[in-house]
Amino acid sequence: MEFNSRSYVVSKELATAVNAAVTLEKPLLLKGEPGTGKTRLAEELADALSTELLTWSIKSTTKAQQGLYEYDAVSRLRDSQLGSDKVHDISNYIRPGKLWQAFTADRRPVLLIDEIDKADVEFPNDLLHELDQMAFHVYETGEQVKARVRPIVLITSNNEKALPDAFLRRCFFHYIQFPDEATLKQIVDVHYPDIQKELIDTALSLFFDLREVPGLKKKPSTSELLDWLRLLLTEDVSASQLKQSQQSGDLLPLSGALLKHEQDIERVTELARMQRR
Repeated sequence: MEFNSRSYVVSKELATAVNAAVTLEKPLLLKGEPGTGKTRLAEELADALSTELLTWSIKSTTKAQQGLYEYDAVSRLRDSQLGSDKVHDISNYIRPGKLWQAFTADRRPVLLIDEIDKADVEFPNDLLHELDQMAFHVYETGEQVKARVRPIVLITSNNEKALPDAFLRRCFFHYIQFPDEATLKQIVDVHYPDIQKELIDTALSLFFDLREVPGLKKKPSTSELLDWLRLLLTEDVSASQLKQSQQSGDLLPLSGALLKHEQDIERVTELARMQRR
């Protein structure tokens, strides 16, 4: 399967991982630092294939059953009290989840299960059968929902929790490495093709220096770099101004796009003081 995008830089390794998962008919499990484009990959893949993207965003309270369907017993009770004829057909109260929608799509969709590690530790195991068999049973109606065509399943994780071995065995795994400088320049060029070379060279040098500061709670990511560059362009901050900030030991202009914790700001400020001495 060819996967090219004008708005998303796909490394050779990542493209190979997508194709391997499709060939093996297994979910592609993506890990990597937040902001490295795991979620964006699903969006771009669906766009490249001209197909539907179904996104199941996982929260700490999400249960696996919600991805299959939910039975709205409260609405049925209310309708029963009001004497509605709807109550005689229980299917009126079955709400299909994202897996159901993916299984019954007319065309092969991309199904994104986003940030699976946010859920309860048993959540991945509760999906093993459905992801293996591409089918599930609706107990309230006796219906068997089976995938018309196997969806392309992408699962993202930020490593907040370890995933069970049984679940990992059923996935093709790929870790998105943080881009090197050359790749970041490609990414920047996609978003800001007219940016001055001196500005991007200076900004990237300072960005990588910032990521190397020891003890940061959160290193700035690719998405935050793009936000920062957008602000630099909007505020017409020059490469010389960036260099001057560095030489004077001040925080970088508009550093709130890069540093998101008070202790990180204090750490960078203290390091700058030490270097001035």
